[in-house]
Amino acid sequence: MRYEHSRPRANMLSSIFVTCLLATIVASQPTQAQKFKVLHTFHGPNGALPTTQLTRDAAGNFYGTTALGGKPCTITGVGCGTAFKLDKTGKQVWLHKFTVANGAVPEAGVLRDQAGNLYGTTLWGGDTSCLPSYGCGVVFRLDEAGKETVRYKFSGPPNGETPRSLLVEDKVGNLYGTTGIGGNGRYGDGGIVFEVDTAGHEIVLYTFCSEPNCEDGSGPEPGVIRDAAGNLYGVTGAGGSYGSGTVFELDTGGVETVLYNFTDGPDGGGPGSVLLMDSAGNLYGTTIGGGSYKGYCGGLGCGVVFKLSPQSGGNWTETTLYTFNGTDGQFPEAGPLVRDASGNLYGTTYFGGTYRNCNGDACGNIFKLDKHGKETVLYNFTGGADGATPWGGLTMDKAGNLYGAAATGGDSKCPAENGHGCGVVFKLTP
Repeated sequence: MRYEHSRPRANMLSSIFVTCLLATIVASQPTQAQKFKVLHTFHGPNGALPTTQLTRDAAGNFYGTTALGGKPCTITGVGCGTAFKLDKTGKQVWLHKFTVANGAVPEAGVLRDQAGNLYGTTLWGGDTSCLPSYGCGVVFRLDEAGKETVRYKFSGPPNGETPRSLLVEDKVGNLYGTTGIGGNGRYGDGGIVFEVDTAGHEIVLYTFCSEPNCEDGSGPEPGVIRDAAGNLYGVTGAGGSYGSGTVFELDTGGVETVLYNFTDGPDGGGPGSVLLMDSAGNLYGTTIGGGSYKGYCGGLGCGVVFKLSPQSGGNWTETTLYTFNGTDGQFPEAGPLVRDASGNLYGTTYFGGTYRNCNGDACGNIFKLDKHGKETVLYNFTGGADGATPWGGLTMDKAGNLYGAAATGGDSKCPAENGHGCGVVFKLTP
């Protein structure tokens, strides 16, 4: 299967909501309830659809985004999205509401610098001459009080558009990320890796689909990570030798190397997560599709957890650490995974699990994968007050507690006409 990426359309977000309609009946989970706690519930005006990974500071405060909610918005009809700060108990400290002019629909989380400023991207908004009525997205900065400054407005090819990327920074404050489309690739609209400096100037570091059949990759949506030498690593959801996505490295000279081509077989297909790197230089991530259990998941496969290890001579070896089968999880989305000192990995799956209350689908879970590849489902979402369909990855504190957001569920009256819930922020003690 080829995993394709297309330009956003007006009905995109309404389609997400229709797909994720939830039953309002809350299933009983007495065992899980002892470990799982909802810290914050979104109701619409304070945000909706948190597809974010949470960022946590030394005092235990949480920072993140919601893709929708906030102020009424001409783009979505249900708000242009928010950025928020919660204290360690889940109480809202401040809320920033996006508008079309200053960005709209922030689908990724935020980067926090040493001074307490936050940086992120929005899918739409900004320069509406780029994509009429929508805009091509922005890079934004929020100060400690939640006041926004737009750092950069995307304007379409050749400089990219519609970023849904986590950002990383270097020592002098330059920001690095990706856009899933845009660029000036000779063979397609494959997206870019970009740098935005402290003055708000963008440099396109690499444009995808620069090789025939997009063998260098296409659709690098989730963002990149950066090693100590300044090399960047990421995934493309499509392209590569088999059309099923790649893992790539971009060196400081702008030279891209495909480290691995997914086949959509047992090794997975359509990688969609930000990568995680350990101290030995191994890379960990997830794929949305592929694996060995394709029948259960509509013929696409339920996704895998993979490891990519550097070898001598510049080669890399891929190992499939775990294959999901639907009942134990399905479609691990944006990530990234989190890894503890013992080498255990933790993450979320958007669907799968025990409780099929999400329009007939199971509502997702939180999983642990030990260093031997054994999976333990730590929590199954019910689609009720506890939330459903977690999209982003987890954050871990020093005690091993896990924190995250479920994109839907929670308040069943939000919005009242649909009853799917606007999502929650949660804590899980394994």
